[in-house]
Amino acid sequence: MTPNLLAIACLIAITLGYAGLCAASPFGDCRTCRGMGHELKTDRKGRLKRGKDCRRCKATGKRIRVGRWLYNRWARIYHAGTDTPRPGGSR
Repeated sequence: MTPNLLAIACLIAITLGYAGLCAASPFGDCRTCRGMGHELKTDRKGRLKRGKDCRRCKATGKRIRVGRWLYNRWARIYHAGTDTPRPGGSR
């Protein structure tokens, strides 16, 4: 197999793997708080205590993956552009 075909096969495998990950698990851990929802602080004695809530994930610890966000955006635009009335109903 030539190096070009090998590179293309690797890129396709990575892309399909990431698409499968986004379909199976659309939410990943927040990179800022590492999935905890808040930061950890130490008090004056050196013990860990809870810090402020994470502003990036709004204290949930989860963020939507980039691939899932792109898919949701595409699906929303596609459904808005192909909105056809249902036969026999007004809904």
